[in-house]
Amino acid sequence: MAVKIRLARHGRKRVAYYYIVVADSRAPRDGKFIERIGDYNPNTNPATINLDIDKALSWLNKGAQPTDTVRAILSYKGVLLKKHLMEGVKKGAFDEAEANRRFEAWLTEKEAKIRAKREGILSAKEEEAKKRLEAEQKIKEERAQALAKKLAEESAKEEANSSEEETTETENNTEATEEENSENKNA
Repeated sequence: MAVKIRLARHGRKRVAYYYIVVADSRAPRDGKFIERIGDYNPNTNPATINLDIDKALSWLNKGAQPTDTVRAILSYKGVLLKKHLMEGVKKGAFDEAEANRRFEAWLTEKEAKIRAKREGILSAKEEEAKKRLEAEQKIKEERAQALAKKLAEESAKEEANSSEEETTETENNTEATEEENSENKNA
């Protein structure tokens, strides 16, 4: 029986996530599988990969062939490196303790890179939010200034109109009083 390590699709349309499974190569993609060794979610940034490294390594040693995508995932998680180191132990190039030390050193370096990428993404999001907030505040201030200017113009017009009305009223009052005075003189 030809055994493959491959992805089995789950999730809804446009929001897929995958199980990393060991299955017979003749079985359907999402059908019967022998064992589930992990899962892969490409929707997060960076992609979330949960993988049982020991199970994947044992299946690779038994002769299971990974698909191209799964091979990339196994390489990313260090399974292929661990397999390579264990083959070096079998050949006598170094002992198992040295292989484990090298693998742990690689693993800590890889985790540091992933952590740096996550922090970079978070800081970029924070910077973007800060820029948007500053732009919104600038627009708000411009609108407030425009509104204040408009209100000042309207109040100036009202004052001008009211002062014109007052002057016309005072002129009318003075004319009326002059007419009354002239009538009083004539009488």
